[in-house]
Amino acid sequence: MTPDMGIDPLGRDASGVDVPGAPAIPGLRFRHYAGPADHREMDRVCNLARRADGDPEVSTVEALDVDYAHLINCDPARDVLLAEVDGMLVAYGRALWEDMNDSIRGYQSFGFVDPAWRRQGIGWAMHRWFEARNVAIAADHDVDRPRALISWGYDENAGNVALLQRSGYAVDRRFLQMVRPTLEAIDVAPLPDGLEVRPGSMDHGRVVFEADAEAFRDHWGAVHTSDDAFETWRDQPATDPSLWVIAWDGDQVAGGVLGLISAEENEAYGYRRGWLDSVFVRRPWRQRGLAKALIGRTLERLRDRGMTSAQLGVDVDNVNRALDLYTGTGFAVVRTESAWRKPWPGPVAVPDGESALTDRRLR
Repeated sequence: MTPDMGIDPLGRDASGVDVPGAPAIPGLRFRHYAGPADHREMDRVCNLARRADGDPEVSTVEALDVDYAHLINCDPARDVLLAEVDGMLVAYGRALWEDMNDSIRGYQSFGFVDPAWRRQGIGWAMHRWFEARNVAIAADHDVDRPRALISWGYDENAGNVALLQRSGYAVDRRFLQMVRPTLEAIDVAPLPDGLEVRPGSMDHGRVVFEADAEAFRDHWGAVHTSDDAFETWRDQPATDPSLWVIAWDGDQVAGGVLGLISAEENEAYGYRRGWLDSVFVRRPWRQRGLAKALIGRTLERLRDRGMTSAQLGVDVDNVNRALDLYTGTGFAVVRTESAWRKPWPGPVAVPDGESALTDRRLR
């Protein structure tokens, strides 16, 4: 593909991007991200892909506006790639990096391909471009951490599984999507002595956010506590403090469940289902039955808001045996997702045509 420059009829940056190995599809071109003007089409492609992959989450333009205003460890002007055919968006994705809790610096990529354009080589070409882009990013990082390439995907998505296996990735961690099919017969356990639940409010949003982040520091993954991370969390359209169930010990947050209802998801799938978006207990208050007590109260709150089922996600190897907790409170597995990891590669051609020997010590 030959790069070109200019502005398209809608006033967007139409700078072309050379993607080696791109399929010979008439009208196919790749370009950089052009700002919020792209979000409506990105939202369309994202939701088509998620629906095809069995992912119940539903994107919105408003959520994309928030996410892309506060990206962390990602330069949207350079790390986002869009694919169009005859001017219509058919795929997009982005590269980013994170310092994982297991001391790895993970260089990640993800993307969405319109199901009508799958199995034609677009996703493969973009995946390789993102790997090369991550190598270029890493070349400017002077860190004393081992590195790895990381990607994600639902196990039902056979095409994504095949692509990652073909690229040398192996499953690093498995996650479960769990659903409680009814909100009847809810067991509301008593709170541990000395704790109380207070009404949720964004007035103490930063305290809740940081308590949640602290509780997950010993879990697999990455934790962000920057202003951008907080503002992304705070400003999401579905954020609703009235659905938070937070346990306080004096002026300390002991733990909480952050409930969430996505009106768009419920409309798209024809159910009335709420999320237990985060379930956390800080270390000094663990092993006292607090999480179970908070889950029961959250399920009641979702029921009182008209929901008839609830869902959450869990790491299979969660160090605090969260899977047992959720099974014991009525949740059952409905689908699986995997995090994939690839050892840091050998020489890779980077997107700007330079080369990077990725097995050398980074400068």
